[in-house]
Amino acid sequence: MKFCSACGSSVTQTIPAGDNRLRFVCPECDTIHYQNPKMVVGTLPVWEDKVLLCKRAIEPQYGKWTLPAGFMENHESTQEGALRETFEEAGARVEISHLFTLYNLPYISQVYLMFRARLLDLEFAAGPESLEVALFTEAEIPWDQLAFRTIEQTLRRYFEDRRNGSFDFHTATIERNR
Repeated sequence: MKFCSACGSSVTQTIPAGDNRLRFVCPECDTIHYQNPKMVVGTLPVWEDKVLLCKRAIEPQYGKWTLPAGFMENHESTQEGALRETFEEAGARVEISHLFTLYNLPYISQVYLMFRARLLDLEFAAGPESLEVALFTEAEIPWDQLAFRTIEQTLRRYFEDRRNGSFDFHTATIERNR
């Protein structure tokens, strides 16, 4: 950050009084610019024994498979964001069951929230950010072509829970090194 969004002056990095972290601060209007993690919300859409995946039409990870997910917008709940992203990327209508995974990615300042969801019908199609959308059984999933570790871990937890007959809530911190 170079300029204050309140007055346009150049900002400096300093630890404000009563704080313990470097922040961008405007020396002209004293505005403190807090930078917080991005929330990524999405669904794990299920139809019978299959899950719905999207092949990415955008970077990062162009051409790799993922669950429908994206950045949460202001003024929406996590569930609303997950429903919106699922419709935007996969043209799919789903009913959310419950929060299934929460992954912290501190090295890129992101938090992933993935909800288990049930497809309401088989009317789905690739949106502008997807090359294609398809249903996969566990054996059919292109494990070596998944875009993100958060997605791989969410899918592995889902199939493990399904085998165990009980769906738990899973949380973890994913570090930079793979």
